[in-house]
Amino acid sequence: MEYSAEDLSPVKKKIVITTEPQEVEAAIMGAVALYKTSVQVDGFRKGKVPASVIEQRFRDKIYEEARQDLINVHINDVMQNLGVQPLSGINVDGAGVLERGKAYTYSIEFEVLPAFDLPPYEGVEVDQEKVVVDEKEVADVIERIRRDRAQLVPVDGAAPAVDGQVACLDFAAYENGEPVEGVKAENFDLALGEHQALEDFEALVKTIPYGQEGEGEIRFPDDFIAKDLAGKTVTMKIKVHAVKERKLPELNDDLAKSLGLESVDKLKETIARSYTQSRENLNKSAAQKTILDRLLKMVDFPLPESLLDIQMRTLLTDLKARLERQGKGLEALGKSPEELRKEMLPQAEELARIQVLLLSIAKKEGLEVSDQEVATHIYQESLRSGEDFKTLRESYERSGLIFVLRDRLLADKAMDRVYAKAKVTEVEPGTPQADGDAPAPAEAPAASEEESK
Repeated sequence: MEYSAEDLSPVKKKIVITTEPQEVEAAIMGAVALYKTSVQVDGFRKGKVPASVIEQRFRDKIYEEARQDLINVHINDVMQNLGVQPLSGINVDGAGVLERGKAYTYSIEFEVLPAFDLPPYEGVEVDQEKVVVDEKEVADVIERIRRDRAQLVPVDGAAPAVDGQVACLDFAAYENGEPVEGVKAENFDLALGEHQALEDFEALVKTIPYGQEGEGEIRFPDDFIAKDLAGKTVTMKIKVHAVKERKLPELNDDLAKSLGLESVDKLKETIARSYTQSRENLNKSAAQKTILDRLLKMVDFPLPESLLDIQMRTLLTDLKARLERQGKGLEALGKSPEELRKEMLPQAEELARIQVLLLSIAKKEGLEVSDQEVATHIYQESLRSGEDFKTLRESYERSGLIFVLRDRLLADKAMDRVYAKAKVTEVEPGTPQADGDAPAPAEAPAASEEESK
């Protein structure tokens, strides 16, 4: 095997590989031998079929498998010889087929990390906020737990439901006197004042006394997630069967025991500990971001297009998921895909630069991600999503996302290494800055795992 390497850019390479005729012959014969032991041909015992018959009968498949085997072996050899690691995937240009007695030439193109001098990342000084958990925050979580475990009891009187109460109702939508498909429910419990339904719908419910019916016009927002309803005005007919209110359980040891804990004190301790862990992770991430920002200011390098594209697609996917949780689609932003990409480009570039820096540090530190670590991550994802592990893993491999996942895990390892070598000083929590510089609040911590039980 011979090869020649060419730099198409500082981050893109092209390798032309020529396989000698004897290698081609060996690959074909190897594929024939494998087929000979595994296929059944009428008139022959399994494993006793002549090689010439096997090759004639399965020629196309045998030659293609031999070609793929040659390419895979040579790509690995070339990468080791050049000391490079492709980013994302490898594009193979080799449309021809193998021929006995002839050499086989093909080319591959791939992107690599740019070459640059790493900034001094050992011993970087950084401040990290101490974790402080307010008693009120713990009390708020406990109130949410009590609320989730509350009993719904009927309200005396026949007045319409108000915010804080729950209306049990039937409803159906009509357009031009005809029912609107999919907008209908019976005995539906609607908690008022919690933004579980359209504002106009809740307002209509609040006008209908217990045991009575009412109707009114409801307009769906232009960016409503169900596109067939977006922008439409329908007549909503509602019947209120009951009005209820929540009767909260007492805050005592019995409540704690129902959550698997010994006492109220243990419940409070568990919630506070979960808040602490959540905030420690948040503050650590903020310190790591500060370190990265300082290091990135010291370097300049070209960005591989593949990494930039991956970050862009990830940002768009995350944005779409956030909007869908709000019952909206990307169209709700009123921007074209091109406008969104242009708007997100600076953020995608920053994320790609971070990844380049961390992967370069990982290379210097000799960090690696094992196949077992990749499999473990996919397995954990399968548990969260409910997908079959094998199916999910094959999806990663088929789409090439396995490379993206491996790089992400490797970048995480590099960040942990940089943080471990930094000089971290704990400081008192600062006052949030004004306007858009204020840090995002932490999400409700897993303390409320007890809530969800």
